[in-house]
Amino acid sequence: MINKLVSSAKEAVSDIFDGATIMISGFGEAGSPIELIHALIDQGAKELTIVSNNTGSGEVGLAALIAHKRVNKMICSFPRTANSTVFPELYQKGEIELELVPQGTLAERIRAGGAGIPAFFTPTSVGTPLAQGKESREFDNTTYVMEKAIKADFAFVKAKSADRYGNLIYNKTARNFGPIMCTAAKTTIVQVQNFVELGDLDPECIVTPGIFVQRVMLVENPADESRLIAENRRYPW
Repeated sequence: MINKLVSSAKEAVSDIFDGATIMISGFGEAGSPIELIHALIDQGAKELTIVSNNTGSGEVGLAALIAHKRVNKMICSFPRTANSTVFPELYQKGEIELELVPQGTLAERIRAGGAGIPAFFTPTSVGTPLAQGKESREFDNTTYVMEKAIKADFAFVKAKSADRYGNLIYNKTARNFGPIMCTAAKTTIVQVQNFVELGDLDPECIVTPGIFVQRVMLVENPADESRLIAENRRYPW
């Protein structure tokens, strides 16, 4: 019987290895799988490459993972946002690497990775430092830069509900990068607020089919990241 539910965050992240590439969903706090990230801190994997929209805030979630110097490289669109201090400080010291990617290009690189498309051409970044060292071509008198797909060993994703097959639905804009990250990772690990019986999810509403999900963890009351930051909390507590 297929049942992708795991009993704990510790079990969900137990096989993540040093040097792994991990995609982490979220647009700021929305859709950020904070419990999975904290479990990864406890687990101890290091020298990671993280693919995410930003570098986290305060010293919880992704920012805490970076603060513990578990991340060698960030691939992201917004390395500095409100309440973001950990990554900028380490970057200025030369202690962490950054690959800056425009947000639309980041989404398409991940989508391409999941679709089996090795590279594509985009006009974004033409004539900027981000185009340096990359192949460019002209199509219909317009210059385009070639961008390579991104794939990962693991994806951490936050969704609203799942069944035991791993079919997912999301909470409004908390969907963001989740669906494409699920397709582009070898192993997708999802935390959800609700675990439902087979047939309870309307097939017309399922966003991510279970074929793209390997593990599901139930977190009925996920942490409020904004509140933790406002309280100056640091992980581990």
